[in-house]
Amino acid sequence: MPFITWFDKNTVKHLRFPFSFFLMPVFLFALSQATAIRWDTTILAFLILHLLIFPSSNGYNSFQDRDETSIGGLKHPPKVTMNLYYATLSLDIIALICGLLISVYFALLLLVFVLMSRAYSYRNIRLKKYPVIGFLTVFIFQGGFVYLMASVAISTLSVHQFFTLNNLLCMGISSLFIGSAYPLTQIYQHEADKNDDVISMSYLLGYNGTFIFSGILFSIATILLAYYFGIKHQSVAFVIFLVLMLPIVLKLSGWFGKVRQNTSHANFENTMRMNTMNSVCMNLYFIVLILNRFWTWF
Repeated sequence: MPFITWFDKNTVKHLRFPFSFFLMPVFLFALSQATAIRWDTTILAFLILHLLIFPSSNGYNSFQDRDETSIGGLKHPPKVTMNLYYATLSLDIIALICGLLISVYFALLLLVFVLMSRAYSYRNIRLKKYPVIGFLTVFIFQGGFVYLMASVAISTLSVHQFFTLNNLLCMGISSLFIGSAYPLTQIYQHEADKNDDVISMSYLLGYNGTFIFSGILFSIATILLAYYFGIKHQSVAFVIFLVLMLPIVLKLSGWFGKVRQNTSHANFENTMRMNTMNSVCMNLYFIVLILNRFWTWF
């Protein structure tokens, strides 16, 4: 069957399924804050996003970039073929069909996400080559927009029912956390991006500026999270956040110090280690919040 042959070994590598782990915190955040949970649609939405939509977006970006140097999740990317294009297209179609099983709203939001991820990478549009526009695309659509998609599936809300103050705060916090991490994922790709006519946000900011910018966004997200839990009278939840984020702050500070001394430390290995620690701590935190819904520890 041609469908099966599209998913050869190299294609599967470019889909970068493990990379979905880095994008999981936003979905878990939405799940932790949902007032009501429909577990059937929640599980289906989680699988659609993390096994279909996000890998497809990764693969399509690889197909357009045809990188020969390290990319997120792949130190040595294999050669790109048309199989990758057909695989990403098939994943999107399957995702949209499955999305209709949740709701029309959810399927439409998926379609918007797919179109924006294509516009981000597609050579004739290529939003990623513009530092601010490219950053804002990721900031909005991998942050607050994913929170919106997840919430619509988890609670089967219509979009017009969603936009409350609490939800808008959570969308903003999600985007700020994604925005704080995203420039750091570009820090080792300055030359490769420049050679591909892409000026990334990290390249625009420079090595030191990237760390400072990411730190500022993370700080703003933390302040908003403190405000959010304050109005919900859940101060313990914020204290737990500070404790679990401490390893990230210490690791990031140490890495920044090394990069200031020698920019060779802004490499693929250190970036992936930072991404992994950030995702582990974030995912663990939101899992704790989810479990607290059932056992009420605080």
